[in-house]
Amino acid sequence: MRVPLLDLKPQYKALKKEIDEAITKVAETQQFILGPEVEKMEQAFCDYLKCKYAVGVSSGTDALLAALMAIDIKPGDEVIVPSYSFFATAGVVARLNAVPVFTDIDPVSFNIDPEEIKRKITRKTKAVIPVHLYGQCAEMDAIMEIAKANKIKVIEDAAQAIGTQYKDNRCAGTIGNIGCFSFFPSKNLGCFGDGGLVVTNDEALAKKLKILRMHGAEPKYHHKIIGGNFRIDAIQAAVLNVKLPFLNKWSEKRRRNAEAYNKQFAKVRLADTPGRITFDSRNPVLLPKAIYKPEKGPQPGEIPQLINYHIYNQYIIRVAKRDELRQFLTDNNISTEIYYPVPFHLQECFSYLGYKLGDFPYAEEAANTSIALPIYPELGKEQIEYVVNNIREFFDKQ
Repeated sequence: MRVPLLDLKPQYKALKKEIDEAITKVAETQQFILGPEVEKMEQAFCDYLKCKYAVGVSSGTDALLAALMAIDIKPGDEVIVPSYSFFATAGVVARLNAVPVFTDIDPVSFNIDPEEIKRKITRKTKAVIPVHLYGQCAEMDAIMEIAKANKIKVIEDAAQAIGTQYKDNRCAGTIGNIGCFSFFPSKNLGCFGDGGLVVTNDEALAKKLKILRMHGAEPKYHHKIIGGNFRIDAIQAAVLNVKLPFLNKWSEKRRRNAEAYNKQFAKVRLADTPGRITFDSRNPVLLPKAIYKPEKGPQPGEIPQLINYHIYNQYIIRVAKRDELRQFLTDNNISTEIYYPVPFHLQECFSYLGYKLGDFPYAEEAANTSIALPIYPELGKEQIEYVVNNIREFFDKQ
């Protein structure tokens, strides 16, 4: 049996007629840059996320970059970020010649630890970027309280969390000053290439973000500020307009696949103490844990609305002998991925910041022990069973 990490062909096949028609419509209008499809997309996301303003941009990375530019991050300013995330979270800070200040993560959720944020704030701190990693919200109430007390901005990196809600049904990305999303094809909601979104409830920030995505021009060819070419293509917007109505359904299928994994893993010896654990033959596997759960689940046959727990952009387990296990699974036609093998504080490009091995033990342990299993909506139960049986076989031989 073959189990890919991700297979987008079934999703496209199911929506081929609608997507092809939407792309053809854009081709016929020959209006490729911004325009009605982008405006339609932006309004649809305002409605979905329950926010006032949405600005389509060229990628999740550019969403973060434009957000930092919108709050006037300058050279030498400090921006607090978790050491364990996709590179763009820290890379955009350095690109503006600001200083990324790294923190450790919560050992259960993989997200930034609010107590670490407190310890890292200085007079130079201008912002913090909490990442809702793998599809689960960071502790936003605590983060917002800290930010308010210290008069710093909050830029939510919700690239992996479109559709996640926090506690009282506030949508990920709409709690801080600005929220950033990615529509990279592997996300819960992906377009046909790169695409992103910036959202805010602040009218002045929304206006500035729209100016920034057009090289800082307002009106055309008149530049009071320097921006970039951060525009989303109309074709990508058209694809997203077709796909968005199906997002809740797809996220629910991911959750059901996660539940199927959890049930299958009942056959495997599991660890129950996250962070700083010693993996051995007695506890070789630690499963992901959903921190925030809804008060009640959906009714039978009901497609759930946005709810406040894990949407499983990735299903991440932590295991003993991670690299050996990955090779064993590869040999048995099971694709996996490692997100992320080197935390920021140990990346060569950030060596000038002076961090060293051991500075952030939870981030380092996540980097050394975590592995992503296939979780996409069309994944079959037989495939899930095959994956877990191979993991059990690997550890039974140890």
